[in-house]
Amino acid sequence: MSAARDEVAELRQRLAEAEETLRAIREGEVDALVVGGAEQPQVFRLDSGESFRAFMEAMDLGAAALDAERRPIYANAALETLLGCPADTLQREGLLAVLGPAAAKVQMLLDSATSGKMTAQVGLVVGGRARHVVVTAAPLHLAFAEGFALTFTDITDRVEAAAAEESERIGRAVMASANEAVLVCDEAGRITHASPAVSRIQEASPVGRAFEEAFPLVFAPGAAAMGAEDLVAIAAGGSSVRGIEASLQVGGRALELVINAAPLHGPGGRVHGCILTLVDLTERKALEKRQTLLMGELDHRMKNMLALVLAISSRTLAAAKDLADFRARFTQRISALSATQNLLAEKSWTGLTVEELICAELAPYVAPRGPRVTLAGLAEQVTRDAAVSLGLVLHELTTNAVKYGALSNDAGRVTVTGTRQPDGSFALTWQEEGGPPVAPPRHHGFGQSVIARGLGQASGSAKVEFRPDGVLCRITLASSGLA
Repeated sequence: MSAARDEVAELRQRLAEAEETLRAIREGEVDALVVGGAEQPQVFRLDSGESFRAFMEAMDLGAAALDAERRPIYANAALETLLGCPADTLQREGLLAVLGPAAAKVQMLLDSATSGKMTAQVGLVVGGRARHVVVTAAPLHLAFAEGFALTFTDITDRVEAAAAEESERIGRAVMASANEAVLVCDEAGRITHASPAVSRIQEASPVGRAFEEAFPLVFAPGAAAMGAEDLVAIAAGGSSVRGIEASLQVGGRALELVINAAPLHGPGGRVHGCILTLVDLTERKALEKRQTLLMGELDHRMKNMLALVLAISSRTLAAAKDLADFRARFTQRISALSATQNLLAEKSWTGLTVEELICAELAPYVAPRGPRVTLAGLAEQVTRDAAVSLGLVLHELTTNAVKYGALSNDAGRVTVTGTRQPDGSFALTWQEEGGPPVAPPRHHGFGQSVIARGLGQASGSAKVEFRPDGVLCRITLASSGLA
């Protein structure tokens, strides 16, 4: 047991001596190395020529010794390989000249190294490839003069690995936050990554499958000869493809997609595959179709409206006493037409009730729900076309009541009631009472023509009775005019 303890103690002592020797070499406290050989120990003096060269050649790092004027005394083979420059060129042109743009940074490093070891990272271009090198400069005590020792540690692989890892991290973060579906394929066209948004197109993960298998696209007629695999081949070949429209059947529904494909460049610019984005335009395409239909409907209705305005203008002119009378009546009727259009616009052209139309016409003259007006059973909704026609009829009834009927004094009343009929039509009654005595008009004016014809045969009918105690108008809206 004691022999074993003595052996362990001796090994520990030798280890401590070795560590102390390495520390002394690193900190420049020794001038020579004594290495035991087969026959006798060899002494390598750090300030002697051949021994120093042998020591530098044994290093894995690129190393060079410079004199006080920064001229190269010696450069080892590892440095020649790193710089891609033979020793005679280094001797002839000088190390700093060979370093190119990095020379200025190394020069500053040497200026600072007169008082101690200094380190900096520089970039070199060797054989057309960028390399990352850590340069360390330290004072060197030569046998004949003072100088500098330089070491060059190539950390390109480490930097590129770190950059690739960071790029992968950023890429994953971008894909995770992308609103559109993003796919990454390798050179063989197999999907390696998919963003979360891909699940909105298809629930099953496509990773590990060929792109054309996971997404059996059907291209637009102009690109019918193209296949999904062609997109991958083009992008993996180094070219980009943008704005290709295609459809995809997923779960019984057809999706409209726009596809972009671009090459995926790795370190050194080499293409490692491709990136594809799939933009779902299904909803937008549906909206575009709906917009086209609405534009056609708007065009149709505008033509009808202009024709109606021309008819109002022509009939008002025929019945007008003079230009002033025409202007007043025409303006009122166009204003009534505009009021109906405003109501329809506020309701998004749907859901307008008979009561809302009546209130809009009565409002400028009397409170629609005040003591002089009674409204009942008027919640029935009408179509757009019926609303325009009914609005004109109600305008003529209101104007007549204000000028000559129940609303021309302070005591008259108007009662408007509505009832849904068994055949699906809607009966509307306008009854005036309390106004001046009523007599039938001597001639058939524009207002009566509007009331008689305003609804049109398809939408319904209207009939006016000029009773002595007040005007009575019965209006029937056909079921086709009800919403």
